[in-house]
Amino acid sequence: MERESFEDEEVAALLNEHYVAIKVDREERPDIDNLYMSVCQALTGSGGWPLTVLLTPDKKPFFAGTYFPKRQMYGRMGLMEVLGQLQQKWADNPEQILEVSDDIMHQINSHLSKPQQGVLDEDVFDQAFEHYMRTFDPVYGGFGSEPKFPTPHHLLFLMAYSQMYDRREALQMAEKTLESMYRGGMYDHVGFGFARYSTDEKWLVPHFEKMLYDNALLVMAYLEGYQLTDNRLWAEVAEHVLTYIQRDMTSPEGAFYSAEDADSEGVEGKFYLFTREDVEAALDLEDMHTYCHIYDITPEGNFEGSSIPNLIQALPHTYAEERNLNLLGLTTQLEESREKLFAYREQRVHPFKDDKVLTSWNGLMIAAFAKAAKVMQNPAYSNAAGKAADLIWSRMRQPDGRLLARYRDGDAAFTGYLDDYAFLMWGLIELYEATGQVEYLKRALTLKDIMIEDFWDEADGGFYFSSKQGEALLSRSKEIYDGALPSGNSVAALQLGKLAAMTQDSALKAIVDQQLQVFAGTAEQYPMGYAMYLLAAMQPFQGGREIVLSGSPDDIVMQEMISAVQQAYLPGASVLIHWEGEAGEGLRELLPHIREMKPVSGQAAVYICEHFSCKEPVTTLEALREALAESV
Repeated sequence: MERESFEDEEVAALLNEHYVAIKVDREERPDIDNLYMSVCQALTGSGGWPLTVLLTPDKKPFFAGTYFPKRQMYGRMGLMEVLGQLQQKWADNPEQILEVSDDIMHQINSHLSKPQQGVLDEDVFDQAFEHYMRTFDPVYGGFGSEPKFPTPHHLLFLMAYSQMYDRREALQMAEKTLESMYRGGMYDHVGFGFARYSTDEKWLVPHFEKMLYDNALLVMAYLEGYQLTDNRLWAEVAEHVLTYIQRDMTSPEGAFYSAEDADSEGVEGKFYLFTREDVEAALDLEDMHTYCHIYDITPEGNFEGSSIPNLIQALPHTYAEERNLNLLGLTTQLEESREKLFAYREQRVHPFKDDKVLTSWNGLMIAAFAKAAKVMQNPAYSNAAGKAADLIWSRMRQPDGRLLARYRDGDAAFTGYLDDYAFLMWGLIELYEATGQVEYLKRALTLKDIMIEDFWDEADGGFYFSSKQGEALLSRSKEIYDGALPSGNSVAALQLGKLAAMTQDSALKAIVDQQLQVFAGTAEQYPMGYAMYLLAAMQPFQGGREIVLSGSPDDIVMQEMISAVQQAYLPGASVLIHWEGEAGEGLRELLPHIREMKPVSGQAAVYICEHFSCKEPVTTLEALREALAESV
């Protein structure tokens, strides 16, 4: 529409004569997008972008749709006809349009602010699992038909469900999907990172846009897959994605950029496609044949005459077995070929990079880096997470400590939304657990207090999407559905549950319990749409697990115990690192209840607590590993 209409002089003349044209960046103002997308869905039965909404002077909507060509074609109304006809109706009978807009907002307000309450029951987890089973693609992984979206929170739920209820089928669905996404063209086998989604069932042809939040959530899914299965490939995929983020999506100040476009030079995917001639230009003949065979680079191509590198038909280890080749040698050869192809590709015109820094999406990537620091025992990852967290804390807050949503070129703006608080709180908690630095936990608790003050619905429970400190729109919604991003309410419930266990704060636990009940009825209607909510809802049934490690910073056994806990698969569990002496005084001041959780007879000790009570501390690494296995 930008090219066809908004840059067209005839359309512009009509708009400027009768309308006030407003363009909204939905990533900077998701509150506006959420409100008017709800209007579009209510009026048309569907939604999407570009979103086109016509409003009265007091911002009430009376017409909505998505894409409109300039002129009517293929049964679709044209923008010129829409604008002309509605301008005439406004001129002839504005009262009728005002009446329509009032009626629309009455319906929207009743819908947005009234989630269906219910009684939380474990049956909802089984119902979700059955739904996943019915929609699972056993051939290519994923759920439903094309287009296929990664939705990593589905996989996070299935892995947690598999572990909690001993359902191997749930883990198998997650593993198949992790494998298929990696093998397909949605994964960038040359430069790493995942594209937005796959247009086909095989995960071959992506929409080539790369989003920060997809990659953050996928890193976490692959890391948890590695924790559960010990499949080293999943760890490598996660590390490769983080390599891409650090190389291409990290600002000089350490924060993370938002996205890379799908197209370059006006052609979608042009940057990522290869012909046989491209590969021949980059590699010698033997390497070229090997690479092309394994990665499906063919003369005819697999996408519009060119090829998307993928591993759908072949894998290096099967290629090595068939030809009796040394696998290590082949792997080394393929990595050298990849590096040469990457250097060759770097000479191309790059897709446009959206270099704005969003607090919410950075929160997810901070969580991903911090989780990688724990799982891979690599402090470089926690350093990267810490840099981004520090930039947000120093540059993206108002003087009163409230978050701002967007930062670019030294300018921070827009009152923070629920997602900003919930996602950043997630990142800070993961970062505390990765480093033991109590400052990150303090920041998470600060965000918790502001979030409850500015977003919590005192009357009915649940968090509004927009802050009471922000711009007052026509309605405040409560988001619970997990789309491409998990909902802020669900992430908040999960992280507040962890904070309640860490702090032993019964009032905070009561808020979490109320929040889960407020949305229980909504989630029961279609459990598969609320995977992150289900993850949060699992925690009360697991007892709100808390693990406290107590010992000296110089104690090797203490360090080994911390590593064991950090590497273990413990979904929803909270971890506190309680140092002896001066190093631990900050945590003791913040959480007085852990003062009594001391080393035992001079030995490092680990306290595992569930349902607000703790078992006898364990003091050996072997006993800790046994206790962790029992607590899952």
